Amino acid sequence: MTDQTSAESRVKELGIKLPAPPTPVAAYVPARHVGGLLFVSGQIPIADGTLLATGRVPDQVGEELARACARQCALNGLAVVKAALGSLDRVKSVVRVGCFVASEPGFGGQPGIANAASELLVEVFGDVGRHARAAIGAASLPLNVPVEIEFVFEVDAVAGE
Repeated sequence: MTDQTSAESRVKELGIKLPAPPTPVAAYVPARHVGGLLFVSGQIPIADGTLLATGRVPDQVGEELARACARQCALNGLAVVKAALGSLDRVKSVVRVGCFVASEPGFGGQPGIANAASELLVEVFGDVGRHARAAIGAASLPLNVPVEIEFVFEVDAVAGE
């Protein structure tokens, strides 16, 4: 992606259709805009109202399916960004991604799963999509999902926000 290509244009070029932003499943907001940062709550792999998978990696959910879940989490995160800001073009940079993978003891492949989300962010935003990241194994996650991802974006400020 060049500096002249907008994130919105890039999403169209890639043939990506962003989902409707997921509805929170508990007592929190999908995103919180503070100064020049947008914090996006943990996103789970839900598409069209259905969880893509449940269980722990790798015994109940294979690594490829877990990568697909991570990508869906990133798509859901982008949908939340667009709903919060009106346009992905307001993103100046992806600051941080926190990826949690429900894992069996001894599994160390969390970074490879998180890469699916990281790669999507770079596809959409180019170099400004490169980010700091944590890929963490967890005993379990909400709704027994295999992956949950949270995001921090640097965004353009708009008067009145």
